Amino acid sequence: MTQPPVAPAPSLSLSDGNTIPQLGFGLYKVPAADAARLSREAIAIGYRHLDTAALYANEEGVGEAVRSAEVPRDELFVASKVWMDDNGYDSTLRAFDASMQRLGLATLDLYMIHWPVPSTDRYVDTWRALVRLQEEGRVQSIGVANFHAHHLERIIGETGVAPVVNQVELHPWLPQEELRAFDEAHGIRTEAWSPLARGRVLGTPLLADLADKRGRTPAQVVLRWHLELGNIVIPKASSAARLRENLDVFDFALDDEDLAAIATLESGERTGRDPDFD
Repeated sequence: MTQPPVAPAPSLSLSDGNTIPQLGFGLYKVPAADAARLSREAIAIGYRHLDTAALYANEEGVGEAVRSAEVPRDELFVASKVWMDDNGYDSTLRAFDASMQRLGLATLDLYMIHWPVPSTDRYVDTWRALVRLQEEGRVQSIGVANFHAHHLERIIGETGVAPVVNQVELHPWLPQEELRAFDEAHGIRTEAWSPLARGRVLGTPLLADLADKRGRTPAQVVLRWHLELGNIVIPKASSAARLRENLDVFDFALDDEDLAAIATLESGERTGRDPDFD
């Protein structure tokens, strides 16, 4: 028996006047052969936000799902990113064209710099290219991923344009409190990738206890923690059941005691690399 859809995630306002669904489907490491099917399943379940990237090599499947969806295009939010090898003004414009050809879409809802790669010193020029794409109406909103505060200060200082989103590694081991405060002060929404620390944080006894207390799974408790902090969150899933579980987090809440307990898990441990890598 087919299960009914889950209510779509609420949307958050962005500083450019657009909105973004607070919880989406992250397609990092989703095989190209599975991307269209899983994206279609996600949309049918209730997802309205799909997050891909040139690096993921699955933009074609995402675009196919969006184009064939029964949900109108203007109700779906599609995000992609320019890979570090294409940082630079002209190369970013070419990379965007290539992504749009793979997606088969007329416009993109959010385009991001995937990594700043400060050692190459091209991320400001990359940002200028994104500003141009937005001015031309080819992308609705522009953002960044994996930017520290000093990277953000530089692009804002040199262009006068702040990103609407900063997508960074963020989970209970790495809550990024200072960066979230910086983002908020500059009208930037913080978005969490690896929101479950690639699943590693889920074995924590504390989270198991909180899950038992709420009648939920540890993953749902962590995703609810993200929502309580005001983060945008894009968990990956490889099955319809997990897609449904991840989205079904808007009918319960964590209390102050729960949040204080999760705060004790902070260790600074990353599952990926630091954005200042050379």
